[in-house]
Amino acid sequence: MKTFAELGLSKDILRAVSDKGYDTPSPVQEKAIPLVLTGQDVIATAQTGTGKTAGFTLPMMHLLTQGENSGGRHIKALVLTPTRELAAQVQESIVTYGKHLPLKSLVVFGGVNIKPQLKELRNGVDILVATPGRLLDLCNQGACRLDKVSIFVLDEADRMLDMGFIPDIRRVSKLIPRKRQTLLFSATFSKEIRTLTKEFLYNPLTVEITPEKPAAQTVAQRAYRCDQHSKTQLVSRLIKDGDWSQVLIFTRTKHGANRLSKRLTQDGIHSSAIHGDKTQASRTRALEGFKKKNIRVLVATDIAARGLDIVQLPHVINFELPNLPEDYVHRIGRTGRAGQEGEAISIVSNDERPYFRAIEKLIGQKIDLTDVKGFEPDNWPDKAPSASDVQKAAARRKEAARQTRGGPGKKGAGRQQGASGKRKPAGGSSSRRSNPERKKSSSATSTAAAPARPAGRRNRRRG
Repeated sequence: MKTFAELGLSKDILRAVSDKGYDTPSPVQEKAIPLVLTGQDVIATAQTGTGKTAGFTLPMMHLLTQGENSGGRHIKALVLTPTRELAAQVQESIVTYGKHLPLKSLVVFGGVNIKPQLKELRNGVDILVATPGRLLDLCNQGACRLDKVSIFVLDEADRMLDMGFIPDIRRVSKLIPRKRQTLLFSATFSKEIRTLTKEFLYNPLTVEITPEKPAAQTVAQRAYRCDQHSKTQLVSRLIKDGDWSQVLIFTRTKHGANRLSKRLTQDGIHSSAIHGDKTQASRTRALEGFKKKNIRVLVATDIAARGLDIVQLPHVINFELPNLPEDYVHRIGRTGRAGQEGEAISIVSNDERPYFRAIEKLIGQKIDLTDVKGFEPDNWPDKAPSASDVQKAAARRKEAARQTRGGPGKKGAGRQQGASGKRKPAGGSSSRRSNPERKKSSSATSTAAAPARPAGRRNRRRG
């Protein structure tokens, strides 16, 4: 195992690393940093919580300080992230480890006033960390020039693909010089990511850190059987009986996060929800309150939670299991970070049994599945439903709900008569779902085509 001093980083960076109490890099840092320092394109994959951010920020800042200063500040490095929280985390890493360097950085994202960002850009920055939607807004307003960028980083590329940001990344790529170094960091190395590397990277060097077991070794995992309608009461019981002071809970949907947060608060457990529909100010307040333990429970969707870095988070609860087993690994990776111990608990209803089996298969181990007295499930037949059975049942429930609301297929009910006597569907004129980050973009990009959702992800419920 090498030390940071052996990786070729400058003394000023090593001093900042030492100030934080680190001397030994993580596996992904040990392998990625020397490759990035060669100036070649690099793709690096490692699971959540392994230090990927420092794996590119440290060598990126080293390279920027080694180049010739052409006079004046212009954007030399651009880091794109899928979420606001992740962008803020990358900026924090740059500020922390670049405090002894003559580099100026800025983070920009939607959901906040654009004027301060415009002012900072006019003053000049060396490193820009951005979410795609706000970056394109700024470029379209002529406030952001990318023609001097020499290092282009795509962070959490798998999540950007999930969120439909690839068309935006293509637009950004056209604004950057073709002669550049491109770094792609991702938690997974799927077929879609491999395809992405062929489009944006040139003969990349590859770092792939794959642990023997995908789940963090420092996370204790257990699960409880429970009917869907009793889950909230069970979660409340576990938190109160365990006297847990800091709990991160995952739900599949934004509405589910809001609903659970409200009911827990009503039950005397101070909680807050964080998801794509929340304003940036609201998300920031909730996250800061949670980190300071002023808020006992943070309820989050998968998208909003990517990039959350909470020191010594003791408990993670899967209120609903994710459809994709890889997301389970990302979720529980919020706890047990940096060698600390953590606990991940899943609440499993009958309909989620196929997802539970898929998770066990992926992580290569059995998860203890038991009951809590008073919450034993009424619906738990000997034969577990298949994933297909669950999907068909969900489709039937969705159709029944639509019929109840008077949607397509039910004549007359729930419809409103317009002035002309023509029927209009209740509930508004559009059902188009917007991307959480693009939703807050200004009018400069409001007429752009909505990003296409990647193939194979259309049935995925997003935060």
